[in-house]
Order: sequence, then structure tokens, then C-alpha cells
Amino acid sequence: MFSPVIGQNAKRAAVRKALDRHKVYITAQSFANGAYSARVLVDGEAYWVDEFRLSQLRQGLTPAELELTPAADD
Repeated sequence: MFSPVIGQNAKRAAVRKALDRHKVYITAQSFANGAYSARVLVDGEAYWVDEFRLSQLRQGLTPAELELTPAADD
């Protein structure tokens, strides 16, 4: 049986999960020699990533989990 309280709790859990996930901002993109790369800003730190790593970051993985190294200042 579905109750309004259970539905409300599920909605709140979904919102909490979305707010806890880190935001990924693309600050630069390049496409050279057939390879895509993007400079992204995650939690105040910049990283250069390929398309696959970008999708992993968007799915909620952290740069530490992906063993990314911060980008050098330009």
C-alpha cells in the first residue's frame, strides 16, 4: 500500500541525493587530432578530462575516485 508519507520521504531522499552530488562545470573544450578533452571545474578544482571521464564525473564519481590530477594553472 502506498501512503503519502512514503511518497514524500522518497521525494525528499531524491532531492537530498541531488544536492549532495558535486557539480561539474565545463570551463573549456578542445577537439584535436580526433580526441575530445574538456577542462572541468569540480568542487573548486580544475581538471582536464576526456569524454569518458567527463561522463563518469556527471554520473557522480569524484575526481579522487577517478584518480584525476588537478590541472596546472594556465
